[in-house]
Formats: sequence, C-alpha cells, structure tokens
Amino acid sequence: MIEITESYVDSLAPNSSAIKNAQGLVKKRSFVQLNRSEDDALLFGECSGSGKSNYQCSADFIHPEKPVLRCSCPSRQLPCKHALGLLYAYIGGETFLTAAVPEDITAKREKAEKREEKKSQQAAEGAETKPKKVNKTALKKKIQAQLEGLELLEKLTLSLIRGGLATIDKKVLKTIQDHVKQMGNYYLTGAQTELRRLALLLSNADDREAIYTYAVEQLTLIHAFIKKGRAHLTAKLADPDLALDHESTIEEWLGHAWQLAELKDCGLMAEQVELIQLAFLSYDDQARQEYVDQGYWLERATGEIHRTVQYRPYRAAKHMREDDSFFDVAHVKSLYRYPGDMNRRVRWEEMTSRPLEQHDLEPISTMAHRSYADVVKQVKNQLKNPLGDKNPVMLLHVAEVRQTEQGQFAITDAAGQHLALDDVFTFGHATVPLLPHVPAASLTDTTMLVMFEHGLDSGRLVAQPLTIIKGADMIRLLY
Repeated sequence: MIEITESYVDSLAPNSSAIKNAQGLVKKRSFVQLNRSEDDALLFGECSGSGKSNYQCSADFIHPEKPVLRCSCPSRQLPCKHALGLLYAYIGGETFLTAAVPEDITAKREKAEKREEKKSQQAAEGAETKPKKVNKTALKKKIQAQLEGLELLEKLTLSLIRGGLATIDKKVLKTIQDHVKQMGNYYLTGAQTELRRLALLLSNADDREAIYTYAVEQLTLIHAFIKKGRAHLTAKLADPDLALDHESTIEEWLGHAWQLAELKDCGLMAEQVELIQLAFLSYDDQARQEYVDQGYWLERATGEIHRTVQYRPYRAAKHMREDDSFFDVAHVKSLYRYPGDMNRRVRWEEMTSRPLEQHDLEPISTMAHRSYADVVKQVKNQLKNPLGDKNPVMLLHVAEVRQTEQGQFAITDAAGQHLALDDVFTFGHATVPLLPHVPAASLTDTTMLVMFEHGLDSGRLVAQPLTIIKGADMIRLLY
C-alpha cells in the first residue's frame, strides 16, 4: 500500500464537513470491524450508522494512483464519511486485522479491470485508425457567431468610452447587463465574465471615484480582448485545419475548454513529476459566478511555479469536491500544462503522495530569484500583456525583511534593492499583518513566495508574501 498521510486523506474529501464528520466517527469508536488485505492494498470494515445494519466500507489501493473508496451507505457524497473515516482510523494507528478480500470487492475489481482493458484497446485502435475529427462546418459557424459577438461588444465599449464613466446610470448599467447575457449566445464566455466584472465595478455606488481607475483598466482589457480575439478568429477561419492556438491563452478567453487529450497532442504533458504545494487560497469570483480554489505548486525538478485552478459554479458548488491545502509531496503520473506564460495552469488525473521531508525543502532556496531588478523586468513584461495573469507569483531570495517607521514592510535582495510588501487588491486575503508574528530568524536570508500586483491607485508594483521557507521550515501565511 502507498504511504497514507492525513494530508492525503484530506485531499480525497469532498469538503471540510466530510473531514470533520469522518474524524468524528473514529473518535466515537463507530467502526465495529477493521480489516486489511494480506497485500495491504485494501482496507475494509464495518461502521455503525443510522441504518439497521452496519455500513460496509472499503478503500481499495490496488492502483495506488487511483484509489477507489466504496460504502454501502445511501449518501450521495463521494467519498462518504464512512470510507474517509476508515482511512483516518488507519493513519490514527487503529488495529486492522488481516482478512481475505471480500468476494464482492474481488468481483468489482475484475469488472473494473475489464472496463480499463476495453477502454485501452479502444483508445489504441482509435489512435491507429481513427484520427480525431473536427466538425469544421459547425466550428466555422461558431467562429462567425463569435466574430458577430465581438462586433456587438465593441460597439458597447466604444459607446461607454465616448459617454464617459461619470454619465453611467442605472439605465446604462442595465444595458451592460443585457449585453452580459447576450455574450453567452455568441459563445463568448470570457467576454461575458469580464463585462460582468465591469458591471459589478460600476454598480459600486458607495465609492464611484475609487473604482473609476479599475473600471478604466477593465475597459482596456475588454478592448484588448476584442482586438486579439478578432485577429485570432479571422486567422483561424483562413486556416484549412482550424487549428487551436496552444501557445497563448486566447483559446480559453474565447471559451474553449481544453481537453487533456488536446494538451497531450500539443506536447503539453510531462510524465512522473513531483510537486510541492507552496500556497493555497479560495475566493468568490462574482464575475464568473463561481467559487475558485487555487493552489501554487513548485515542480521539484525544474523550480517552475505552476497553479491548479478549480471552478465551482454557484449552482453546483455543494455537489462538487472542494480543493484544499496539501502538505505532502504529490507524485503525478501525467502532468498536463495549459498554454500561457508565468504560473501555467496544470491538471492531473492520477497521483500518489509521500510525506514532505527536509531534503525536499532545503533545495528550494537555490531555485529562488536573487536579483529584484531582473524580477521586476520579468513581472512587468507579464503585466504588459492585457490578457495575461495580473497577479504573477514568484519565488524570491530575501536578504532581509524591513519595516519603516510608518509600519510598512519591504524586502531587500543582496544588492540592497527593495520591493514594497502589501496585500493585493484582487483576492482580499491579508498576509502582511502576520509578518510581526513570524520568528525573526525566518525573515533574514530566507526564501519567500510572493504574489505581485500593479497598484493602480499608487502606480507602484507591490508584492504580497504568501509563504516563507528557510531550511527545513515552511511557514504558510496563506493556506
């Protein structure tokens, strides 16, 4: 069996309530029977519940990268608290007696193996004889509709600019909101989100003056999207293959949901990758009408900082598994990278984990950027792209964390150049106020993961500390 840790079990849970309830079962001694198979690939047992009979639950690790958690309870939550509780009982040191694998699980394993064999055979045959077909007629119609949508969006944007932000009233806001709905009809989900974001900004009647700067930036972004989107779609129509652009983020902006097979075909897949999560945050994106779970991960072999993003639409959020902080080393069989620049989004389907150890953390300092002049150039180049991520994250070496008489914090590199520390506007998670509580030894000659933002009001580049790493210690200010 793979080495199971609490962090790994937490990562399997659909939400924090499931974790609490599962741990509660162990504390209440609800498991009346705990067993393990001779090869340690299966944990199974019985848990008392509200039903007349005990619930039969199991955790099958015959394929460690794709564990299967089962239970006979009627819960629609997968995995349920009983199956999770079985794992918490295991890592908590409860005694599991060796027993034969139940016949029903053996039968389920055999069925699963046959399904996988059939799927693999079909995939192999498909790869050899049936190249992926694209309905070019339907795709061309979609592109034409998107171009029409961009035309409509441009007319609205120009009318807002000509009229001026100060003239925007409830009637104009309603017009913007009507266009938000229309963008969906033109397959422009990216435009729909950003136009809704503009409407939300302009609806802030309490402090119109303060949000004008951000509204102007939002209009600039929408204008850039119109130009880049139109150029891309026009060129795509002229391409006989209607090929996807796998080098920039324009496809996502235009609403394309990348499939893992497409990323693999574009050469955006790496095998056997180890990742360490350095920071995690969740936030409510009202413009997308989704909750967002976002993790920042260090690839051990390259030092690259990737990000995982999970979107949970408001309507379906309670039925979806929440992502959470992860404190082990994730060993990913196949890592899929999305097109982009800094902090590329990544995904995977299968992984195993092992505890994070001292030898994993100590080399991280060698991967940190040491010249803030070079860092600023790199960040500014990223921010010049209107459709790029406005909050790039980088790993920096910090010679010292300083505090001014006014209470403001800054970090300095070995050459004495400094960067101001402040909490970024976008996510609303404050970490700078936590710095006085960090041990002084961790604030000199250390490594810091920071998120950048260009402050529109101040006109300066600021960095928000997310995580501090020194030696074998990692202090997460945000998790």
